[in-house]
Parts: sequence; structure tokens; C-alpha cells
Amino acid sequence: MKRANPMLTPKVFHPKKEELSVRRLEISDYDKGFLQLLCQLTLCPSLSKPQFQACFADLATLGDNHYVGVIEDPVSGCILASGSVLIERKFIRGGGKVGHIEDVVVDEAARRIHLGQRIVDHLVHYAKTVGCYKVILDCKPDLRGFYKKCGFVESNIQMALYF
Repeated sequence: MKRANPMLTPKVFHPKKEELSVRRLEISDYDKGFLQLLCQLTLCPSLSKPQFQACFADLATLGDNHYVGVIEDPVSGCILASGSVLIERKFIRGGGKVGHIEDVVVDEAARRIHLGQRIVDHLVHYAKTVGCYKVILDCKPDLRGFYKKCGFVESNIQMALYF
């Protein structure tokens, strides 16, 4: 069962949209409900703080090829939204780059104020900035409309093999 960020209470959540900007994930976001937010997206086994720090350090070695953006509520200090983009260098297109958007999630207490679109727009802009010739993502069928509003079009199909 997906749950709202326990650090937020919808009754007191009233940020002004202009106060909510996207920034890069910081190691201190562990204590701001980042992992609890991801649990609203999919199964997210708990990570201890040292495990989170090790994962954070490992991803940091990828530099600009792995970017996680978050939106933090300036009042509560909780992470309200997140998404990531992974940059893949290709042999085609003259050694071009492709951005893969992943793990876009908005706290259910903060939905309907366009934070998801703000995250996606930020990730697309980031991918353009680092030289990507396209950005792709996978989504559930019921999210097609949202991503179309963000400028995406359906292209091909996705296949998966889980281990």
C-alpha cells in the first residue's frame, strides 16, 4: 500500500508554488523523507542511513550522467517531489547522448499543483543542457496523459525482463 509522506499532513500543506524550486538531491535529504516519497511510486525496501550514504556516494561517481532532482517544501523541510535522469552515451548519432527519465513521483499530499510537470520540465532542461539529442521514459498507461501534457509522444513499446 502506498502511503503519503508521514512527515506531511495535508491539512497544513499550503506552499506557494513559486517557493517550490527544483534542486539536486543532497545527502541530507535522507532525513527529509526522500525514501518515504519513493515508496509512493513503487516497492522501496528501507535503507539505513549508512546504506543511503553509500548509494549516494556511488551515484555521485557518475557525475553529470546521473541527476536526481527534488522539490523541498520550505515550510516543513520535507521532500515533496522527485525525479531522475540518467545520461547514456551512444555510438549512434555521432556519439550522441540520450536522457532516460526515471522515478518521477509527487507526494500525494502535494498533487494537483503541477510539481510533477515542474520536475519533468527540469529534467528535460537538464538533459538538453548536457547535450542529449532526446529524452525517453517509460510510464504506466494511466500516466500517458500527464506525459503528453509535458510534451512527450508515444514511441514504440517497452519490454522488461525482471530478475
